[in-house]
Amino acid sequence: MPITGKQRRVILDLAVTLDGFIEGKNGEIDWCIMDPDMGFTNFLNQIDAIFYGRKSYDLWGQYIPEAHESDTEKEIWDLVHRKDKYVFSRTQKRSDDQAIFINENILEEVSELKNKPGKDIWLYGGASLITTFINLGLVDEFRLSVHPVILGEGKPMFIDMKQRVNLKLVHTKTFASGVVQLIYRGNGM
Repeated sequence: MPITGKQRRVILDLAVTLDGFIEGKNGEIDWCIMDPDMGFTNFLNQIDAIFYGRKSYDLWGQYIPEAHESDTEKEIWDLVHRKDKYVFSRTQKRSDDQAIFINENILEEVSELKNKPGKDIWLYGGASLITTFINLGLVDEFRLSVHPVILGEGKPMFIDMKQRVNLKLVHTKTFASGVVQLIYRGNGM
């Protein structure tokens, strides 16, 4: 159901280790826990579009779960693939029936999409795209699921930040697995 009279929000929903990494040094995400009570399906039902960086899209944009994976996993990927997909890339300039590629004017393009009727938008990542969005002031909500693991090295959640970003904690939830979800909004939101 489209939201009317209200601007769509860009929500960064991200799994992160206790030491601030979004993937291990070799790209591994095997530390990421999917608690059934985390409500990820509910989150997917509140969005109708996903913003990917090109590398993230290449890895996950058309991912098909293996036959042996759980029904829950298959349901999640089915929901993901029903969303409009936007890929931010400096190098690939194609758009097709799978995704729309955005190569320039990020601020203008995203502002236009936020003003169109619809549900919220998931900023999926990667790290470079996340940094760009934060530096442009385009992230409306930060939903960080902190996992009970310390990797010691890997890809950091935030890189090359150009400014301080003050946030307001609006919700926390702890799950049986030890994952803690923190939801922040900017002070002006």
